[in-house]
This record gives sequence, C-alpha cells and structure tokens, in this order.
Amino acid sequence: MPSAMQGHPAVSGRPLPGEYAGYAQPDIDRVVGDDACEILLRQQGATVALFGEFDDAGGDFAYGPGKWSVKQVLGHLADDERIFAYRALCVARGDSRGLAGFDEEQYVAGAEFAGLPMAELLADYVAVRGASVSLFRNLTAAAWSRRGVVNGYEATPRGLAFHIAGHELHHHRVIAERYLPLARERPWWTAIGIEP
Repeated sequence: MPSAMQGHPAVSGRPLPGEYAGYAQPDIDRVVGDDACEILLRQQGATVALFGEFDDAGGDFAYGPGKWSVKQVLGHLADDERIFAYRALCVARGDSRGLAGFDEEQYVAGAEFAGLPMAELLADYVAVRGASVSLFRNLTAAAWSRRGVVNGYEATPRGLAFHIAGHELHHHRVIAERYLPLARERPWWTAIGIEP
C-alpha cells in the first residue's frame, strides 16, 4: 500500500533524548502521546480555552513585578512556535547549517503585545498552530528523524515538535497556577494596579 512506502507522510513517533535540547526534558516528559500533529491539535483547544478566560484588561495582568503579562505569554507562545517550526522545516529539508538561537525577552519587548486585543493574539496563535500542523502533517518518516544543529544542540523535527508541545504545557501550568488564582480573587482593574 502507498501509505507504508517511504516518501509518504508518517506519524512522528516520540522523540528520544538527543533529539531536542536537554533543558526541555521535563516539559517533554509531560507531553502525552506519540503523534505530534494530534498532540498539537489537541493542545490548541486547551490553549484557546485557557487564554479565553482573560478579556483585554485581564490580558494586561501579570502576577508580579517584572513578570510577563497574559498577552505577552500568549504572544511568546506564537513567536516561539514560529521559530521552532522554522527550525524543524530546515532540519526536515536537510539544511546542514547550524541554526542560531534567539532571545525570548528581546522578542517579547519588541512585540508590544499590550497594544493588541486578546482576540487578535488568540487568532494569531491559532494561525501559527495551523501552519505548524500543516508542515508536520506532511513529513515522511525519514524527515521526522533527520538531524540538524539548532542553537548549539542536535535536534530532529519530531524533537522540535515535541518541544513546542512541552513548552506550551509549561506555560499552561504557569497561567493556571500563578495568573488565574490571583485574577479571580480580584477585579481586573485592581489586579493591574488601577484605582477605581
């Protein structure tokens, strides 16, 4: 059958250590399943529901001084996914160049997410996720396991896809544990330091 032949799209399988950054191990361990596309599609619904708890004023809430706002976390998820999907594309296509890292703080500072409505940030996140899944859905078994160098470490497209999923779960946990309880305990205008 054609689906079993080399060159046809394949399920990612679960990456092994050495296919992603060592620092990502705890986050990747929290990812359930072995099909990156199915995992990312499932997470999309959870992310939209979680961030949908915050309106525009709530999107400006941060749980402490120097911490990112809800809008900044959401914008960061989209930016980070764009970069990791690009890295996966390069490696999957056999690009042998070492790919550079990036400074997430600089990206968040340069984005000015506070000026965007939550609905727009959520729509952007959904568009990015759709593009990632479209890329990953058409990878062959050989492409999923191809190796390249990313930010100084060796990675495969499936390792990078699982990194996206694990990174998102990390931020789900932070939003659920640090942002939502404080936000629900006080009105938004108090939470963001505005007097009534």
